[in-house]
Amino acid sequence: MIRRDITEVFKKAVKTHPVVTVFGPRQSGKTTLVRHVLPRYGYVNLENPRERKLANEDPEAFFSEHPSPLIIDEVQRVPELLSWIQVRVDESGKMGEYVLTGSHQPQLKEKVTQSLAGRTALITLLPFSLSELKSAGYELSRDEAIYRGFLPRIYSDGLDPTTANEEYYRTYVERDVRQLVQVENQEAFETFVRLLAGRVGQVVNFQSLSRDVGVDAKTLKRWMSVLEASYVVMHLHPYYRNFGKRLVKSPKVYFTDVGLAAYLLGIGSAAQVARDPLLGGLFENLVVLDLMKAKFNFQLRQDFYYIRDNSGIEVDLVVEENRKLKLMEIKAAMTPADSSGVNMGRLRKCTEDVISSNVIYAGDPWPLKGGGRFVNFKKASDCLRK
Repeated sequence: MIRRDITEVFKKAVKTHPVVTVFGPRQSGKTTLVRHVLPRYGYVNLENPRERKLANEDPEAFFSEHPSPLIIDEVQRVPELLSWIQVRVDESGKMGEYVLTGSHQPQLKEKVTQSLAGRTALITLLPFSLSELKSAGYELSRDEAIYRGFLPRIYSDGLDPTTANEEYYRTYVERDVRQLVQVENQEAFETFVRLLAGRVGQVVNFQSLSRDVGVDAKTLKRWMSVLEASYVVMHLHPYYRNFGKRLVKSPKVYFTDVGLAAYLLGIGSAAQVARDPLLGGLFENLVVLDLMKAKFNFQLRQDFYYIRDNSGIEVDLVVEENRKLKLMEIKAAMTPADSSGVNMGRLRKCTEDVISSNVIYAGDPWPLKGGGRFVNFKKASDCLRK
């Protein structure tokens, strides 16, 4: 098993909270993590029809059959159990009594925080990070990382990335969408998802998407919310503070796993990545999500944004911590170019809150003219800690 960076955070949460809830996309390794760390805990999966029926119809019998300490997988299937868990942990007063996993949010997260407020730790586990794979001996190039993606089964079971991502899309993405919202036109939905893959790293424009898909913008927004609720896509929101300019206010979209985006774009090999016209967006997707993984894995108190205004100033990633800003431009190139830092320099003139500027790219470390550095994407997470 490849060790997860979030392991120590999870272990600590089990010792300090009656309940620990692990959120994340399907197949991100939630079950593997919790069962590996807690081998003596009981285990039940609510995807099992029998267990789900018992939990729905007779919760008392369910908990009698499955005493604590207990891992309950895919708890979103029977959210009514949360109230029962609240009563049980209040009566026992024990730490680490229940570990829950779920792959749908925000509805589940809202119910968890309401029913288990003050009783549960909330942890988000995304697919493998670059640092986790490197520790396990996988040294991926830019193009390999984009093509293969980071789903654990691709590495643990040696699966072909194209086959694995196709199965993932058909088995989980489409199924979860059907569970959460009625999709009358499956072909239009798949067109929508593929078009999103072609827009990674771009500002979402529902009117444009509506014309291309042939479905009204209201329906597309509902589909988008379902994809986000199932951790298929994630959004990067614009920085809220006004620098005296007219800022773009719509979010940018990324796939939680860049390998799925590459599959949806028809990329069938690592060699094909470098020739793809969407390389820049895919690379940005790779970097932003790897930084998000570091944030979750190490419980960093940082918020991620981007900045774009109508005069042309754009910074791909703005990390805010204690009201100080770390600026990052993301370029797929392997050769440093000082022009990559121009927008960060212009933004620094608008505020004194900037404490670092880095260009994340696919080449070697190099100083950036005007201050800052070029940083190889495999070391991008180090920029969060400096």
